[in-house]
Amino acid sequence: MPIETTLAFAPAQDAVAGRELVAVPYGTDLVLGVDASTPGAPPVELPVPASALLAHYEAKGEAGEVFEVPFALGDGVGRLLLYGTGDCEADALRKAGAAIARKARGRASLAVVVPPSGDLAALAEGALLATYTFTIGKGGTRPVGEILFAGGREDALRRGETTARATALARDLVNTPASVKTPAWLAEQAAAVAADAGLAVRIWDETDLGAFGGIRAVGQGSVSPPRLVELSYAPEGARAHVVLVGKGITFDTGGLSLKPNEGMKAMKTDMAGGAAVIAAMSALSAFAAPVRVTGLVACAENAISGSAQRPSDVIRQYGGRTVEVLNTDAEGRLVMADALAYADAELDPDVVIDIATLTGAAKVALGQRVAALYATDDSLAGELLAAAEAGGERLWRMPLVEDYRSALDSEIADLTNVDRKMSGAAGSITAALFLREFTGGRPWAHLDIAGPARAAADEAEITKGGTGFGVRLLIRYLTARPAE
Repeated sequence: MPIETTLAFAPAQDAVAGRELVAVPYGTDLVLGVDASTPGAPPVELPVPASALLAHYEAKGEAGEVFEVPFALGDGVGRLLLYGTGDCEADALRKAGAAIARKARGRASLAVVVPPSGDLAALAEGALLATYTFTIGKGGTRPVGEILFAGGREDALRRGETTARATALARDLVNTPASVKTPAWLAEQAAAVAADAGLAVRIWDETDLGAFGGIRAVGQGSVSPPRLVELSYAPEGARAHVVLVGKGITFDTGGLSLKPNEGMKAMKTDMAGGAAVIAAMSALSAFAAPVRVTGLVACAENAISGSAQRPSDVIRQYGGRTVEVLNTDAEGRLVMADALAYADAELDPDVVIDIATLTGAAKVALGQRVAALYATDDSLAGELLAAAEAGGERLWRMPLVEDYRSALDSEIADLTNVDRKMSGAAGSITAALFLREFTGGRPWAHLDIAGPARAAADEAEITKGGTGFGVRLLIRYLTARPAE
């Protein structure tokens, strides 16, 4: 469900009078917002000086610190939230915004006095993302109904709001159960997003996918046929063309190479890469992104039936290359290979970026907060790393080890879909090397988000379940790129 919390804006001096819940910032120097002689003094009368309260709490001024103080409000009691802002950089304010929004759960409104400097977009982003919830038929404490930002530039705060709502869209798509989320449903959601965001859309159904052997093979075991979605954003005057490719496996049993039960429980989220592509593209018009962008989402359900593909099958990918399928649980690369080959042959992109929950090996290597980045171009890798850092999403560049490429040589086809010795070694690297085969030598990057696409618990702006990882970094990458 979309973020339900609304935003409002007002000058700092006019916004907090009579409000029951007010958040006031302080920094690492413990001066901002707590000294009555400074412009940032608390907007309410406290029983003791705020500086004394912070000293009592042994506050350090770190982002994420929140101390609650009661104050008289007419015949009742209001609450003042003194919140730490750290160094006021993006990560700190994102964390601060999330902390105060969580403190305001169940309240109708929260007034937030913003710091006089720093990345205010990140403050709004963190606050809104922390209000995100996804439930089906279950009550519980509701997020704060409204956040009123007092002071600061509204345009910066609105940028944070736009990014947060796009990320929440991805979370909604990821968290939707697979009993609803068939490939056709995901394609329909993409079409609805396109209509709202002014994007062109094309959808291939099962009757149109004859040349897409990977998508067909992965989807042939399911009663829900596969789809390929193409979204297009084409601003006037844009010269660079970026193609985004997202994995859209709406549920992954592993196919006949069956996953164990524990490994299957989270597999409704195996389309998180596709969700990130759809959600990032939903925000491009709002940010006036200066480049042309095409998003491809290869949608299929990897199911078990008498018609499912078998280990040892040979399939023909888009463009004609043949692949010996040694493990049907390595299906994401098969659908993405079709989309990458189509992009190379038909779309003539300047840059290709794919994003997928591709391998457990990436999660083993980097954990749940860092995604693996592979790239054939150093400039592209640097731009993505910078965008990820600015967006609060961490990437770590991994090597494309050429010595490992021969592990994908098949005796009967052009390639195998996994290491032919089934050694399990370097699984994330060999998966990236497989995808590279279909990029036509164009500048290309692969984001393996198997770890950070899902979270086991709430933490800062991250909420349990689908995280929407990749949306923020893709938006920043696409909106920061020059038109040429």
